[in-house]
Amino acid sequence: MADRPLNELGGKTPMQVAKKPNMDFLAANGRVGMVQTIPEGMDPGSDVAAMSLLGYDPRKYYTGRGPIEAVSMEIPLEKKDVAFRCNLVTSDGNTMIDYSGGHVSTEQARELMAFVEEKLGTQKISFYCGVSYRHIMVWRDGSPDVKTHPPHNIIGQPIKDYLPQGDGDSTLRQLIFDSLEILDSHPINQWRRDNGKLAANMIWPWGQGRSLDLPSFSMKTGLTGAVVAAVDLVKGLGRAAGLKAVNVPGATGYLDTNFEGKAQYALDALKERDFVFLHVEAPDEAGHNGDIDAKVQAIENVDKRTLGPLLEGMKEFERFRILVSPDHVTPISIRTHAEDPVPFAVFSSFEPNETNLPFDERAIADTKLRVEEGFRLIELLLAI
Repeated sequence: MADRPLNELGGKTPMQVAKKPNMDFLAANGRVGMVQTIPEGMDPGSDVAAMSLLGYDPRKYYTGRGPIEAVSMEIPLEKKDVAFRCNLVTSDGNTMIDYSGGHVSTEQARELMAFVEEKLGTQKISFYCGVSYRHIMVWRDGSPDVKTHPPHNIIGQPIKDYLPQGDGDSTLRQLIFDSLEILDSHPINQWRRDNGKLAANMIWPWGQGRSLDLPSFSMKTGLTGAVVAAVDLVKGLGRAAGLKAVNVPGATGYLDTNFEGKAQYALDALKERDFVFLHVEAPDEAGHNGDIDAKVQAIENVDKRTLGPLLEGMKEFERFRILVSPDHVTPISIRTHAEDPVPFAVFSSFEPNETNLPFDERAIADTKLRVEEGFRLIELLLAI
């Protein structure tokens, strides 16, 4: 959700121009601060940032994105196995055209990934279908000591400059180009082209690592909890921490997600549990697409269609706290993640407070409430 000032918005950010009365209410009647969710020297991804927001120090626990999503998909990993995030992307064999295969649907992706498994899977390498373009490749007895690049970082760039390098790179490169050969002419991709869509015609493995081991959230905090999200990344973090991962019908991880459903399922979870981590991917996807209007609309949808119903439903609880924060910055200008700090607002129904700071990026410089280690932010929410 967070961004950098844009000339197209008169030097403002999408957060500044979006109509977000519910977030503004929380800020005006709570506390506004800044948080550094990305530790220095770590890649500014959702995996690192979300781990921070859940209260786990990425410098201590992070092993890679792939293993986190593997937990969500209930893919068993042995100690010597390496899990890769495996995007379906669009490429002409020379250039990374799109990191998401034109945001291929899960239904079409399921058939494409089954074909990849049939043709390229071996006793050591297996492919598992996730949501939309986000999938997993497991290399049994593989090595994590290879440099890979997130495809959303190299849009429009020649892929030869970003192919895997290191232990096992020849196998990974072969898989990438073999997948292009078998997927480019697949009937689904022929249909996608005929209907004006980008083909999901190549796999791109990245974000590799060995299995994730997080201490229990309940043991750390004494609280029960759940995660409400569309993407396997957040669900995987929740499951690894012993939280219940809630599946919301119509939650797509994209701009058309079920905003209202996320609020309702979060409220239902709170009837049984103490804590809910609710994640909405839409503003991030708009940032990757470089679409200013869509990002503003996504922020407004989160505010009106998710946060609004959530706050209304919270009235049945006598005491509650709520914290709203971007997990990281996805600037329109660069169409990928950055390590900038982000603003947050924390509100308590029973601890009145007021602030004159706006809930947007301007607060980062002005606030005195500064959380330099992102994994400590949750302490403000839980008052521990």
